[in-house]
Amino acid sequence: MRLMIFALLMTTSTAQAWEFTPGLPCRLNHDAGQVQIELTYDPTQPLYSISLTLDRAWPQAPRFDMAFGGGAALAIATDRHRLSPDGRTLTVTDQGFGNVLDGLQFNTRVTAGSGVEIVEFPLIDAAEPVAAFRRCEVPAGA
Repeated sequence: MRLMIFALLMTTSTAQAWEFTPGLPCRLNHDAGQVQIELTYDPTQPLYSISLTLDRAWPQAPRFDMAFGGGAALAIATDRHRLSPDGRTLTVTDQGFGNVLDGLQFNTRVTAGSGVEIVEFPLIDAAEPVAAFRRCEVPAGA
């Protein structure tokens, strides 16, 4: 029953397409309705980030998890996340994001959570924008 409700919510969502924007940093954005996702990559550092923004505050929790399914399933977790001052945006930064990018590019859904807050969203049409994000390079003259 829960799966049927989730599928119905995903098909009736007003979610926007995944959008890649080149530059310094390169950006990958997606509005999944209940959560806005933004990835950045600055190839001059190199440094990646993923930020998930809700319309409410994330709970203070010792761990953040992401589980990807529907293709090349994998799960990742970290205790190096931080919350924005208003608590609505959870961000993780790292010099390597291979597992996150693999999860986004090669799967059909993701579940992300911290403490009691869990969000799920589909990865429909994410593969090509994620591939473009992976190719992010320093623009000439930068």
